[in-house]
This record gives sequence, C-alpha cells and structure tokens, in this order.
Amino acid sequence: MSTIIGSSSRHSRGLHPFRLLCRRALFTVLALESSADDTCAAVVTSSRQILSNVVVKQHDLHEGFGGIHPTVAIEAHQRNMPGAVRRALENAKRTMQDIDGIAFTRGPGIGGCLSVGSNAAKSLAAALNKPLVGVHHMQAHALTPLLTAPPDRIPEFPFITLLISGGHTLLLLATSQTSFEVLATTADESVGRSFDKVARLLGLSWGTRGPGAALEDFCRRDISGVPDVGSFPVPMAGKLAFSYSCLHSSIERYLAGTQGPLTEGHRVALARAFQDAAARQLCEKLTLGLEKLSLRNINPRHVVVSGGVASNLFLRTRLRAALDVYSPDAKIDLVFPPLELCTDNAVMIGWAAMHRFASGDCDDYSIDLRAKWDISTISDANSGAFQA
Repeated sequence: MSTIIGSSSRHSRGLHPFRLLCRRALFTVLALESSADDTCAAVVTSSRQILSNVVVKQHDLHEGFGGIHPTVAIEAHQRNMPGAVRRALENAKRTMQDIDGIAFTRGPGIGGCLSVGSNAAKSLAAALNKPLVGVHHMQAHALTPLLTAPPDRIPEFPFITLLISGGHTLLLLATSQTSFEVLATTADESVGRSFDKVARLLGLSWGTRGPGAALEDFCRRDISGVPDVGSFPVPMAGKLAFSYSCLHSSIERYLAGTQGPLTEGHRVALARAFQDAAARQLCEKLTLGLEKLSLRNINPRHVVVSGGVASNLFLRTRLRAALDVYSPDAKIDLVFPPLELCTDNAVMIGWAAMHRFASGDCDDYSIDLRAKWDISTISDANSGAFQA
C-alpha cells in the first residue's frame, strides 16, 4: 500500500508539521460535496472502505421552481452541512482526531453552492491542522468504480468514461487518475437536464428522487391504451458530439401541436419515445467514440458510466446491448457505480482525493473554487499544489 504523508506548504521551509502524520498503512478522509442541490459528507479510507455516506436532498425545495434555485440551494446547504458532517462522523464511529485528511468538491458546479462545502472543509482543515485536497466533481464520478468494483472488475487504464448528469454529458478517454481526453461533449444542454425538462413538460411529480428518476418510473407504468407516437431522431449523425436541446424541443413541438389534454397513455408513450431517443444517442456516440479510438490503435476494454443519469436501468440495458453489437467476440466490460453512488455524493470525492493524499500532494487552505473547470486541465490546475 502507498505511503501516506500529509502535506502543506503553508508552513515555511523546513520540517513540515504534516510530516508528523507518520507513514500509515491506512489513511482516513472526511469528504464534503455541495456542488448542486445535494448536501453530502462521507468518511472513506485508503483500503477502499466506505465508513459513512450522508446525502441530504433538497428536491422538495426546488420542485416549485422547476429546477435548482441557487439562493435556495445555498441556504439549504448552509443549514444542512454541519449536521451532515456530524452524522458522517457518527455513522463512521470516528471523531475528527481519527481523520487524516479533508477533501471537498472544488468544482465545477454552482459557485455559491460550492463555497459552502469549500468553506467548511478549509475551516476544519485549518483549525485542526489537517491536509486538504480540492477535487474535480466529474473526475470523482469517473473514478468511483475504482473504489466500488469487485477486484476482478476494476477498470484498467485506458478506459472510456461516459459522464451523464444534470450538468454534463461527456465522453472521455481516461488514461490515468488525472488525465482525461474529451472525445465528445454536448453542444447545448446535458442529457440529465433534458430528462428534467421533459418530466416537467409531461407534468410529472418529482417524488423523492427528482424529475429524471420520475420520468424513468413513469415509462415503466403498466397501462393500456398507449398510442404509437413514432420515434425521435438522433441529431448530428456520424459526428462525435451530443445534442439534447433538440430532443426536448421535439417533445415541446409535439405537445404544442396536440389539441386537448393528453391521456395518461399518450403521456407514457411520449415519455418512452423520449427515453428511447436519449438512450439511442448515448449508444451511437459511444460506439462512434470506440471506432475513432480504434483508428488510433486504442482499444479500451472497460467503459465506465457515471453521474446521476447512470442510475437509469433502461439506459444500462441499452448500453450493454450496444457494446455487445460493437464487440461481439471480445467483451467490453460495462461498469457502473452502485445506484446510491451514481448521483452526487461525498464518497466519490474522498476516493478521488486519495491518490493525492498518498503522494503528499495537497492544497493550500486558500485554494480557490472553479465553478467552470475543464476536466482535461486537472493536472494543470493542481500544478500549484504543495508536496510534503
């Protein structure tokens, strides 16, 4: 196991106080996440143990606005974060004296929301003299299966990563824990945002899991009288790029051209047609990405799918079928985090920071946020960090 040494160059040159974190076989991290509307805290160890995972949802606060209201989210994070940290420690049966390092989401995300987790993490680390690491949110999603997958299914670099959430739609080539090449991104809105908008257009209640999950559940409804509404095309055929704005706009135009209120069966038909088109686009672009990499003699044997939309079971089935068609003889492993770790959580933040703690690569307590942060520039952003 890696030698773990905390670090910070806040202290003048000479013997580092963080070097007093003696070489340990086990390193325990308290991690915080508040990039959007989930307030999260977790305790994770370098031995791949998840000691606690606390997530405080805000769906009931934002449903009336039709999306995340930044001010409401910030105020809720401020109320929820102290209790989330306390619960994470209690559930882990640890105190702050047992914590070796603190990690937090540095970006990307909603600036004011990020600041709540950032300020909490930096204040705790500074007050208790703990090493600190700021983490890229999407990098954390991508690396989660390295924590959760069984030993014989841990993805091996290079692997393909499909990051699909309310804020992102990215197809990446991961060549290391900090090196990601963007193969495709969305030209407009994310797949998760499109799910949310269509759920609202169809008048679906958010429930406890949010609008995207509500639409998936609605598609599974077993009712009679479901009409054939046809299918919606995949945009930019043959191009390595996503577009979901046109898909949700197709639903808007269909609804605008429909006279009278829709029956429940008609709404189910539209939801299913939308979900099918959303999945087809992801599958086609994933296959195209694999073909382009093959031309460069890069043939990944693992595809990691992360982010909130990765919890969609219909999509999981369609992606598996697409990979089997693309590579029928040499199976490509399709790897997902557990359902509870697909949506935002602090477990992934703690794990994504672990390799930096292990190498003594830590951030100053004055580290800034990055509300917009290209995942391909992670190494550059961390270049100013401190080595113990």
